[in-house]
Amino acid sequence: MIETILIEGLIYGIMVLGLFISYRTLNFCDMTVDGAFPMGGCILATCLMNGIPPFIAIVLAFLGGCLTGLITTLLYTKLRIPDLLAGILMMTMLYSVNLRIMSNRANISFLRINTTFSNITRFVEDKFPMIPAETGILVFLVIFIIIFKSLLDLFFHTDLGLTMGALGSNQQMVVSQGVNPQIVRGIGVCFGDGLAALSGAFAAMYNGFADVGSGSGVIVSGLASLMLGEFIIRSNKIGWQTLRVLLGSIIYRGLMCLARMYGHYIHLTANDLKLITGLLIIICLIIANLKGKGNFKQHLKRPPKTGNAA
Repeated sequence: MIETILIEGLIYGIMVLGLFISYRTLNFCDMTVDGAFPMGGCILATCLMNGIPPFIAIVLAFLGGCLTGLITTLLYTKLRIPDLLAGILMMTMLYSVNLRIMSNRANISFLRINTTFSNITRFVEDKFPMIPAETGILVFLVIFIIIFKSLLDLFFHTDLGLTMGALGSNQQMVVSQGVNPQIVRGIGVCFGDGLAALSGAFAAMYNGFADVGSGSGVIVSGLASLMLGEFIIRSNKIGWQTLRVLLGSIIYRGLMCLARMYGHYIHLTANDLKLITGLLIIICLIIANLKGKGNFKQHLKRPPKTGNAA
């Protein structure tokens, strides 16, 4: 059970990192994630069925997600459509696009198709028969996440990364520096949706099939993971912020696993998981508001500073 929680937490943590870039760094409400996530699995399935190597298929899935982010950004910047509406429109259209990608098939099984995860599982079973097959997938994901997180942290220390962080909090300052905010925002949204598609490709390989409906509610679970991580670690350093995103994703998956296993004691079923996710987000927001009011009250209680007498 622990290995499953860690694997799912790391896989969906890639998607939550994309949400972190869009929602927290750029302050951009990107609903495209719900469509980009299954798109990654659909592109992966189509590529593998046509004999394309798994590594190239994963890269194409990432690029497909980046393309959806680019279109969403163009709707927002060129057509002046609000970010929320642009994301909803893109998410809706992607359902039909994903069906087209998979030749109007709702799902494709990987039972007879070699994937990266199936190759890892086969290698572990042959070379290390005493080790559970899922351990190999977990080790692969841990190595991948460590490398990817390190590169992402380095990116946010570059000029472009710092500008992207400044854009979400003060766009006018970025404009005053002679930087086009549309380009910076476009890069961030493209990368965020690309990560969502990459996460969808990994999730499809782990589940053993690609499904056009796999993105339903993904953005809500991602926001819940994001908020849980923020309660655990409070820091302005980018290294800690990306770490808490991944920890929040793992904790969220653990909570959902516990709800599935022991929820029947309080008459909960799998159909109630989205309800639990929504309530979890509401609770996080209430606690955040209460903490904000508490800090404000403490600020009011502070005695005013007085200058020294002349």
